[in-house]
Parts: sequence; structure tokens; C-alpha cells
Amino acid sequence: MRAFNTSFTLESTARTEIADITALVTSAIRPFAVSTGIALVNTLHTTCALFINEFQSALMEDLRGLIERLIPDSAGYCHDDPRISDCERGNARAHLRAVLLGRTLAVGVNDGDLTLGQFQSVIFAELDGPRKRAISIQVIGE
Repeated sequence: MRAFNTSFTLESTARTEIADITALVTSAIRPFAVSTGIALVNTLHTTCALFINEFQSALMEDLRGLIERLIPDSAGYCHDDPRISDCERGNARAHLRAVLLGRTLAVGVNDGDLTLGQFQSVIFAELDGPRKRAISIQVIGE
């Protein structure tokens, strides 16, 4: 059993942005030549998310609408209130949305590729952009 670590940086251009990063993750793990293992993919931030789903434009719009309905931009969040919190960005909604979507993935690796279904993609959601974001990957396997 061997373990490898790598990372890459994404730069978002909008406050909320959803991107398919499957190719970036796959490119990052291929040099390790792991035939069987697990890739742990992790965002190093608290206001963006990673998840696996079908990356289809209508579905991503539905997801955007869902998280906006569940966690509206302004709802009297304590984190945004300077009397209670030291946060200057007013980004409670981004933190809460990231909690719902998650920030870490464990994906199987077989023959150097991610084990994903036909319609599955690794998806990155920027929830407090635009910003630079680091994605860390640890691959464990043989």
C-alpha cells in the first residue's frame, strides 16, 4: 500500500459557480499509477463544496435554486451580524450551503482512473467567490 498527495488550485469568477472538475482530479491522480485504491478529494475551504452528481446544466440550475431556497442570501444570520461575529465578508449563507453539500469525497481508483458511473462527475461549487481555491487529493492504493 502506498500513499500519494497532490493539490491544485481553482479560480472562480462569480459569487456562486458550479464546475465539473472530473478531468482536473483525474489528471492529478494519473501520475501515481495506482491500479487499485481510493482518492480522497478535499477542499481546504469552508465556503465551497465538492460532490458527485450528474453535471447537466438544467440540474445544476435546479441545485442552485434549491440551495437558494433552503438558505437565502439574507436571513438574519448571526455570523453576518458585527455585534455577534467578527466576520467581515457577510458570508454565513456560503458556510451553511457548504455544510449541506459537503467538502470531502472518497472515490475509488481502478487502473489509474476514478471509479465513476456513466453520468457521474466530480463537481465543485463556489459559494463565496470569486476566489482562488485549493483542492487537496490523497491517493492510497497499489
